[in-house]
Amino acid sequence: MPHAASPALSNSATASAPSHPSRLPRSGSRHSPLRPTPLYGLALATAVGMAALLLGRWMPIVGGPVFGILLGIAIRNSMGVAPMFKPGLQIASKQVLQWSIIALGFGLSIQQVARTGMDSLAVTFVTICVAFGSAWLLGKWLGIPSRLKILIGVGTAICGGSAIAAVTPIIKPDEHETAFAISTIFLFNVVAVLVFPMMGHWLNMSDAGFGMWAGTAINDTSSVVAAGYSYSQAAGDYATIVKLTRATLIIPICVILAVYVAWRNKKQGGGDFSLRRIFPWFILWFLAASALRSAGLVPEAWNGAIHFFAEFLIITALTAIGLSSDLRRMVTAGARPIMLGLGVWMAVLLSSLLVQHYMGSW
Repeated sequence: MPHAASPALSNSATASAPSHPSRLPRSGSRHSPLRPTPLYGLALATAVGMAALLLGRWMPIVGGPVFGILLGIAIRNSMGVAPMFKPGLQIASKQVLQWSIIALGFGLSIQQVARTGMDSLAVTFVTICVAFGSAWLLGKWLGIPSRLKILIGVGTAICGGSAIAAVTPIIKPDEHETAFAISTIFLFNVVAVLVFPMMGHWLNMSDAGFGMWAGTAINDTSSVVAAGYSYSQAAGDYATIVKLTRATLIIPICVILAVYVAWRNKKQGGGDFSLRRIFPWFILWFLAASALRSAGLVPEAWNGAIHFFAEFLIITALTAIGLSSDLRRMVTAGARPIMLGLGVWMAVLLSSLLVQHYMGSW
């Protein structure tokens, strides 16, 4: 009897088995909101960003942007963030940040943008040269592979992860080298957001002086914006313009690297290098917004609303960056890339201060 019952149970199970898989897709379709969609990540970044905005109002010396990135990092590395939020967080950390910079353009005249950009060229040129020179010398001393040296050097000199992404198709590094470089650069971006405003107040820097320092010595655009506006509104405006001027230099840097790689490999062109792909187009929209302001097409009465909107977009973008940051990945990057990143960053930081002091623009 046991042997007879077993086939019956087996047949019953076999007969009923197809009905379950056939029902599962329909059940899954009824729960389609669980599928990854940008709305979830955007909603999460917005909600945490609102909390950061309120905390920034409560403690202005820290500011909403810093609270945003710290809250994001704390949530990501304590409770974790589900994969369903990833698409939206990617949009918030990139496109929303670019939208915030465009919104800032509506509050700045084109004359102010041009004047600040020209005034920053000398300091920017020196810090870029120092970044590449120190990356080469210190990297050689530490025994860092050449491509990793270039990635950390260009990330520190120009605009952090965006610059690293721009040169990656030119020098073709290994994936782990790109990960090391981005993790190292981001580590010091976080440190800069926390330390720069305090150091600026300790050094009794003017708004323009701090904006120049942050714009030329902090790597990533998001961190420049966070540190600048944590110091003051004027410092944030100045730092943003300086940083955008610095970011445009990724074009000649990439051209030089492409020519070097082509010469080294003894072949024409630079692989899949494309100026159109690497150009930071949002800067043109920033300039267009500034031109509209200069033409008198943006009423003065809108200034408060525009500033609040831009500030909240900045906080949301920085919160998304924090929610995407894995501190364990940074720790596992290894000591030598971190030492190289620290050395290059300190060289850029000090050279910016020294040039400003020499020029009397502190």
